[in-house]
Amino acid sequence: MGPFLSLLAFYLLFTSLWCFSVLHFIWFVVSMNSSPTLLSAQGGRHSQGMRHWIVWKHLRDYFPTKLVKSAELAPNGNYLLVAHHHGTTSIRTFCNFCTESTGFSRLFPGLRPWTTFYKPPETGFYPVPPRLGQAVVVLVRGEHEALHAIPGEHCLTLWNRKGFVRLALRHSVPLVPVYSFGENEAFTVKPPAPDSWQHLFQTTFKKLMYFSPCILWGRCVFSAQSRGLVPLARLITTVVGRPIPVPQCPQPTEEQVDHYHVFYMKALEQLFEE
Repeated sequence: MGPFLSLLAFYLLFTSLWCFSVLHFIWFVVSMNSSPTLLSAQGGRHSQGMRHWIVWKHLRDYFPTKLVKSAELAPNGNYLLVAHHHGTTSIRTFCNFCTESTGFSRLFPGLRPWTTFYKPPETGFYPVPPRLGQAVVVLVRGEHEALHAIPGEHCLTLWNRKGFVRLALRHSVPLVPVYSFGENEAFTVKPPAPDSWQHLFQTTFKKLMYFSPCILWGRCVFSAQSRGLVPLARLITTVVGRPIPVPQCPQPTEEQVDHYHVFYMKALEQLFEE
């Protein structure tokens, strides 16, 4: 949906309807820069009507995608949901937390999910006025995982990624591991050979842009037997783990961060094995 609308806006620039694309761009720039405090306090824009669009159910049924709860999350608390496996896309994050197609509100009544893609959710737990029942979803950097998103394999890079633990400690927000099984099956990725030009280009681009350009393919729009950029219809199961309570440390030390980071990785491994 997102790439399609972006291409549509670009296409309209070269038609008699170009003014719509220009107006949309102006609105986007103004809304993102005119009142950042208001947007931060609200946690962004949240539309229940849009979350229930019927098109999201068709997207869910295409793969299909399902959301599994392994523990209760109290509606009177705030949570930091740390989503893995990133893969080449974030299909499961969008379906499960940006829409109601998999029944998030039914599984976790009283919680309001917020998905962050670009900025750290520092203000997500301190809205104005203060409120509870917020579930902020973060996607731990996935540029390395995207290069190794091979069907049937699970590769995570977590050892040097501790920002989400530091964030949870600052606000005393429980960490909730979230793992998606099957997302690597949505596309076929050509893994780079260690000494190839592809590996050199991708690793250099990743260091400069924090993004990994992948050689990948799925299926064609009109034929499942032909290659294309449409994701393959593969089951994606997202499991939400048990919350990990953490103390409040306004200025957490490296020892505290390392301690809870190791604790989190063990909980994630346990969730994966279960």
